Amino acid sequence: MHIQTETPRQSDIIAMLERLDAYFAGLYPAESNHLMDVDSLTRPGVVFLVARDLDGRALGCGAYVDRGGYGEVKRMYVDPAQRGKGVGGKLLAEIAQRARAAGLPALMLETGISQPEAIGLYERDGFIRCAPFGDYQPDPLSLFMVKRL
Repeated sequence: MHIQTETPRQSDIIAMLERLDAYFAGLYPAESNHLMDVDSLTRPGVVFLVARDLDGRALGCGAYVDRGGYGEVKRMYVDPAQRGKGVGGKLLAEIAQRARAAGLPALMLETGISQPEAIGLYERDGFIRCAPFGDYQPDPLSLFMVKRL
């Protein structure tokens, strides 16, 4: 497996993000989904990463947005057939390494309460729960987390 910066404007990645959007739409009302679209993922300050196998198949993706005083983790997704193989942890490690190299002191994220696997991944990676940050408002369906780099 290798992880590298790529554009999200690729058919396999767009399909992956559409599956992620559909998954979230089945779990939460629209006002509790804080998604970035493909255009937003190509803006300055966004680092979008893709994990691929040796044959070039996309296994997962993740991004961080440089918010000035911290990086915000966005669009973390691992193909269901690839879960449990360490892809998510490796994506998070690469995100953290790149954010640290960019001089950011912390990573922050918002995730939903109905995603125990994602919450477990973040907690194993050293994220702890925190108050809403940035423009987020308190939401009973959201968890907010931070990890110092």
